[in-house]
Amino acid sequence: MYLKPIKIGTVELENNILLAPMAGITDLPFRMICKAYQAGLVCTEMVSSKAIYYGDEKTNKLLNIEGEKRPIQVQIFGSDVESMRVATKKVSQFADIIDINMGCPAPKVVKNGDGSKLLTNLKLVEEIVTEVVKVSKVPVSVKIRKGWDSNQVVAIEAAKIIEKAGASAITIHGRTRAEFFSGEVDFDIIKKVKESVAIPVIGNGNIVDEQSALKMFEYTGVDGIMIGRAAIGNPWIFQKIIHFLQTGQKLQEPTREEKLQTMIKHIQLEVEEKGENVGIKELRKHFACYVKSIPNASKVREEINKIEKEAELIDLLKQKF
Repeated sequence: MYLKPIKIGTVELENNILLAPMAGITDLPFRMICKAYQAGLVCTEMVSSKAIYYGDEKTNKLLNIEGEKRPIQVQIFGSDVESMRVATKKVSQFADIIDINMGCPAPKVVKNGDGSKLLTNLKLVEEIVTEVVKVSKVPVSVKIRKGWDSNQVVAIEAAKIIEKAGASAITIHGRTRAEFFSGEVDFDIIKKVKESVAIPVIGNGNIVDEQSALKMFEYTGVDGIMIGRAAIGNPWIFQKIIHFLQTGQKLQEPTREEKLQTMIKHIQLEVEEKGENVGIKELRKHFACYVKSIPNASKVREEINKIEKEAELIDLLKQKF
């Protein structure tokens, strides 16, 4: 009933359980792992439109989608209309969907007027979405929050503007920027956004398991859900939610052997993508979550954080799992 294919513009997704873009997390290897566990859509880390505009080499690496199963969403951010236009032209040559970030709460992003700061200037929101839609060869979606703070709850007004400007979908995180990721998610605002527009609305915030996924669907009537932090070290969450929505039954937790094989695959992909030195270090935040459920997890995390070699990390994991 709730699990279904979903269409964003001309792009049809296999299902409506999506991976959220996360800075420093949703790189190519992690996206491939989540796709293997049936995520209906994966998204790159957010990429600065100004960095694309100036041809930054490090940023170009974030845009690598080689060997990835489609469809792929690429998220860009910025508050400068011209650089967003240039970035869109480049990205729409290879992405299936372009997502505009208007929800990131990070201080280093909002201090430049980007991310969720845009929600304090709805005229600029309209300009950016209009321009991006105009030059993009692919459908455009926009990710927003409830608002900037409790005095500036603008999600409904923003959603209407975004739809009118030509976007094909909206993702709404049910907290204000002031709340960051704490406190209760406001299901009512997500429901109202869904009711205020005709384009697909994706609900986001605090979806951590089968029950919270079902609650988001039941309460808000959203067309899909987006999972962020709960997928870190837990990529099988997509498969589990899909099974639960299909059958009403919970899928068994993956065995230790299955988890081990997934982790080894993640290591191999990361090293292949970034080299051993960078790859192993970048995996630490993932493995801090992968090992949560095992005995003496904090001690194991300490051991992992000292390792710099692929073979050593795999040997340690084989011992523990």
